[in-house]
Amino acid sequence: MNVLLLGASGTIGQRIAAELLDRDHAVTGSSRSGAVDAVDGEDFEAVAVDATDPEDVADTATDHDAVVSALGPGDDADLDVLVEMAEAVVDGVRDVDTDRLLWVGGAGSLYVDEETQFIETEAFPDELVPLAQAHIDAFEVVREAGDVEWSYLAPPGIIEPGERTGDYRTVEGELVVDDEGDSYITAEDYAVALADELESADEVHTQLGVGY
Repeated sequence: MNVLLLGASGTIGQRIAAELLDRDHAVTGSSRSGAVDAVDGEDFEAVAVDATDPEDVADTATDHDAVVSALGPGDDADLDVLVEMAEAVVDGVRDVDTDRLLWVGGAGSLYVDEETQFIETEAFPDELVPLAQAHIDAFEVVREAGDVEWSYLAPPGIIEPGERTGDYRTVEGELVVDDEGDSYITAEDYAVALADELESADEVHTQLGVGY
C-alpha cells in the first residue's frame, strides 16, 4: 500500500511511519518544512506539504492508496488551525481517487460514561482543554465527511514513546482504561492499532478509543 502520512515528523507520526515501513508499505511522510529526520528507509520519501491547502494535499495524495493524518498545531500556532487542516485534508482527499483516511485524534472527545466526555471530567488537565476542544472541532469536520472512508483513532489519556508489544484494545467512542483504571498506551502500540485498521478497514466511519 502506498500511504501519504501527514505530520510524519511528530512523536506519533514517526512511530506510524516506522510501523508501516516494517509492514512493507511505501510511505510519503510530510512536514511543514519537508524534513522528517527521524524516519529512514528505501520506501520512505519526505515531502513538504501545507496541510491547510486542499490543493497541496490533493496534489501530494495523488497515486496514494490512503492518507493518514497525524497532524497537530505547531508550538506557536493558533489552535484553530486543526479545524483548518481537517477541512483542507478532507477536501483534498475528495479531489483525488484516495478514499481512505485515518485520523489521529485526541482523547478528549471520548466518553467515560453514556453522557460524559473525558474533556468534561475533573481528571482532564485544565491546561489541555483548549487543545482538546480543537481536536473535537476537527473531529466534527471529519465525521461529517460521509463520502470519505474515514476512521478516527483517539489515544487514551496518556500516550508516550515506549515498547512495542503489539497489544492494544479498541472501543467505539469510549476512553479505554485498564483494570487499574489507567488510560495509557505507548506510541508504538498506538501505531500498531492504526496500521491494523488501515489494512483491515473494519471500522470505517467510526471513532475508536485505543488503549491497553
